[in-house]
Amino acid sequence: MKLAVIGGGGVRSMFLAKSIAAKAEKLGITELCFMDTDEVKLNIFGKMAGKVSEMIAPELKFTLTSNSIEAVTDADYVITTIRVGGDSMRVRDERIALGMGLLGQETTGAAGFSFAMRSIPALLGYCEDIKRYAKSNVKVFNFTNPAGLVSQALSDKGYNFTFGICDAPSGMLHSFADLLGVASDRVYGDIYGLNHLSFFNKITLDGEDIIEKLIDNDEAYNQTDMRYFSKSMLQERHFIPNEYLYYFFNREKAVANILNSDKTRGEQIEEINKMMIDELLNVDIENDFDTALEIFEKYYGMRENSYMSSETGVSRQKQWKFDPFSEDDGGYAGVALRYIEIVNRGKSGEMIFCTKNNGAIPNLENDDIVEITCEVSKNEIVPHKFELNNLDSYAMELIRRMKLYERKSAASILAHDKSAAIEAMALHPLVESYSLAEQLIENYIELNKDYSFGWK
Repeated sequence: MKLAVIGGGGVRSMFLAKSIAAKAEKLGITELCFMDTDEVKLNIFGKMAGKVSEMIAPELKFTLTSNSIEAVTDADYVITTIRVGGDSMRVRDERIALGMGLLGQETTGAAGFSFAMRSIPALLGYCEDIKRYAKSNVKVFNFTNPAGLVSQALSDKGYNFTFGICDAPSGMLHSFADLLGVASDRVYGDIYGLNHLSFFNKITLDGEDIIEKLIDNDEAYNQTDMRYFSKSMLQERHFIPNEYLYYFFNREKAVANILNSDKTRGEQIEEINKMMIDELLNVDIENDFDTALEIFEKYYGMRENSYMSSETGVSRQKQWKFDPFSEDDGGYAGVALRYIEIVNRGKSGEMIFCTKNNGAIPNLENDDIVEITCEVSKNEIVPHKFELNNLDSYAMELIRRMKLYERKSAASILAHDKSAAIEAMALHPLVESYSLAEQLIENYIELNKDYSFGWK
């Protein structure tokens, strides 16, 4: 079995390699190919991923390439995790919105549209390569942001072999297991909504619903991403939201915090990555991996401890280490591997996917891509159905509005239709202004003129 990674030169490539190599023998994965168009990063982070793969599973064939056709040829599974335009374009995306007093955040905020203008055309090209050269029953797991909007566009174009994945919901469930001191496979959750805008309305431990106990647990607000929300609000609403809901619940606070910070999140990442790459360029990764790993740990720890700090004023403080042999939740690779495991064993299991709604969440279209708990088997992915009277009215209003934005945004990007893009942006819950939408879209079309052509 061959698994290919499009975007294999990313900073998180070692995590992917670790998770895949650790389960390769069990899942029957014999070949792993990391592809990236940025050959500098591929020769740093791709090589580091290769060393990790060799350490864990020396029998696994690991290759690097900058050729997408070579990567996907005869692939059974493909993971896409690309950043077209690099960190510098993320910074410009976010600063344009912030300059207008709007949240720029690259997936949830207005900048997500600009990111999608670059992501969608690139992924359409890769999907055509995959359709032509990969195995006929290939499955593609898209981690490229903004995952909800991107997955909607790929689905609308008929690439039904693609599924959006995100490690935020599964990561939160793992954090609850750690909080309670139990094995992660004892904790499950029912989640409904969209990528980066989803809500748990039930979390079970050994089948018992414990969501109210978690909401009442003060330690949960210290040890998990519930730290971004007020206890009183969650007690009133009876749900546990995705961490990115912070931006919707605290819009003016998030914008003020960012504007009062020295750097945006994009600028933090750009600076940290540049320093890390500059140091790693002077290391012989193949013969001095320990030194490369020490440099990586230093800078990746800076990334982790500064996560959402500009926006919330809350920072993490812990020493960060990368252990190739320690057990972890697998991140977004873990989501893909969980699917492969279910298919291989021939028995159904629960997973959280971005997939077609098909009547699961009331008042949404069947073809709307939603983030939802699913029953997964070898032949199908069936989202859990939710009754409207069991869903929070405030959550549903946000979901409906954001889905309308995503649906119209995907259509406008696919058609290169400026008027439709303005209409979509005006609907965004964090924009809600036609005049601001006009200015944003004009600016983003100009910014992306080298990546997204033919706007009219």
